Amino acid sequence: VLSVAQLAAIMGAKQTSALIPLCHPLALTKVEVHCTLIDGESLACTDATHNRAVKVRATVKTTGKTGVEMEALTAVQVGLLTVYDMCKAIDKGMIIGPTYLVEKEGGKSGHFVR
Repeated sequence: VLSVAQLAAIMGAKQTSALIPLCHPLALTKVEVHCTLIDGESLACTDATHNRAVKVRATVKTTGKTGVEMEALTAVQVGLLTVYDMCKAIDKGMIIGPTYLVEKEGGKSGHFVR
């Protein structure tokens, strides 16, 4: 499941301009995705039956002068949707999120770090 989610996330990053209105296509130089299974009591979930999570982290780069945060966020969401699709027979009550930007460089807004 994690390997398929990783591939889907990479493909999602490359298709961002087809999915998000007015998002222009970019020549991506790097799309790196890590999918990790988190197991145990460290999860912030009040339901004791949900003690596992999948973390998807995407790093996207381009040589252009624009940011690629939309590509990274799309990658994460497509990866998580793939996990949901492949695991929905086991648990239709899965929760997707939160998804957030960790760091961004380039573009008009400059450098951002959460």
